[in-house]
Amino acid sequence: MRAPHTLPRRPVPRHAYAVVAALLALLIGLLGGAPEASAGDTRAAAPAPAAAAGTFRNPLNTGPDPFMTHWNGMYYLTATQGDSVRMWRSPSLGTLLTSDPVTVWTDSDPSRNRDIWAPEFYRFGDRWYLYYTADDGVDDHHRLYVLESDRDDPAGPYHFKAKLAPPNHANDFAIDAGILQHNGRLYLAYSGINQYQHNGLNIAPMSDPYTVSGNAVAFDAAGGCPEVREGPEFLYRNGRTWMTYSACDTGKPDYQIRMMSLPSAADPLVPANWTQHSGAVFSRADDRGVYGPGHHAFFRSPDGTEDWIVYHAKTTSDYTYSNRTTRAQKFTWKADGSPDLGRPLALGATQDLPSGDPGSGTYWINDDGRSSGDGTVSYTGTWNSGTGCATQCFWGDDHWSDRAGNTATYTFTGTRIALLSVRDTGNGIAAVSVDGGPEQRLDYYAALRTGETLQYVSPRLPSGRHTLRVRVTGERNDRSGASFVSVDRAEVYTN
Repeated sequence: MRAPHTLPRRPVPRHAYAVVAALLALLIGLLGGAPEASAGDTRAAAPAPAAAAGTFRNPLNTGPDPFMTHWNGMYYLTATQGDSVRMWRSPSLGTLLTSDPVTVWTDSDPSRNRDIWAPEFYRFGDRWYLYYTADDGVDDHHRLYVLESDRDDPAGPYHFKAKLAPPNHANDFAIDAGILQHNGRLYLAYSGINQYQHNGLNIAPMSDPYTVSGNAVAFDAAGGCPEVREGPEFLYRNGRTWMTYSACDTGKPDYQIRMMSLPSAADPLVPANWTQHSGAVFSRADDRGVYGPGHHAFFRSPDGTEDWIVYHAKTTSDYTYSNRTTRAQKFTWKADGSPDLGRPLALGATQDLPSGDPGSGTYWINDDGRSSGDGTVSYTGTWNSGTGCATQCFWGDDHWSDRAGNTATYTFTGTRIALLSVRDTGNGIAAVSVDGGPEQRLDYYAALRTGETLQYVSPRLPSGRHTLRVRVTGERNDRSGASFVSVDRAEVYTN
């Protein structure tokens, strides 16, 4: 999830017509396609899947360290924000990106109101318990805490419940709480100090959702690199418990997911009872422009027939903690009963929404004018275009210009539009306006090159026909080497 102790810290800063859907699926192969179905998925007495209601494209959120669940007709998502715990909720996966966050927790206690990371929330009885990491501004002072909801609602409100600290690590660095539910008991899994890593995997018993009742046991988990084991998560199936976790430093492109398994009757506090899976089960896909996929969680489709992973990844191979965005994709199961997470999809790959999702009513507009809905884009002035940005761009192409006064105008039918394109060291400032209204200035500069980066989300608009104009100003900030503006993908929302 984040840098190990020995490294410097950086700021964390669907119904479409069937024929059209089939053609889109073929085209999506260019971007990596969907995960292969597994012949080993033998879920007993599963209800028939509901018809697909539409499609979506990642990202779901601009933050890292996601956790998500579907409950009572809504998806609930959290991600690291630093100064608080915020939650996004939406009836469809496809509209999470433009949903408005709810701040569910802030803290005035100076010992735990800084660097708030990796919130996760679980329902026990008729209350929700939200686990998170925080410190006083000093990284090594990170500790684990839990909140309890005042009512049966994942969005709270919440009140502070307890600090979580195993007796043998009462005052030690600890991050990334995950809750193991095994044979009717609860266990706290987390990343913290042990004899193997400063950020190593530990599991401790709990007597209830907010009380650690014994010492933590350390795990010598494999990782492909020495420095980090973190973000433990759990799956339960066919008589085994699967613990997945992230390994390597999240700033590296090699950040990845590893896995161990435990028989259902075995004691999870005995490390020898866990079997280490060989190699990474989810890792970088350079051919799809995906680097550092990790810190993840699992959720079920609304109708309960599909398993999904939500995770963060980057579009750059640079060593950086920025550009980590939340993404989701379906996974299946192998014949041996183990989860098959597949390979991470390209950021803009079009996927079917989870089974039972009511539909998001979204469609895309590419920079070359192609669209999966009622939309197009037109240009004034001379723009460069090409495929040089490859996997960093939607469909592998974009348009760019540094000529002041040049414009790109999206015409679309919907209620909202989002712009995603390249940020780079030579990018400048654009002026964006909706339906001829006032302009808003946007800086497309970034200290490193990243693709399909969210640049802008429009206000909510009356349902109907609209235009959005992007004007090149020719201006740039003092750090930028040029004043280019990139046009790549627009995401249109119709609900």
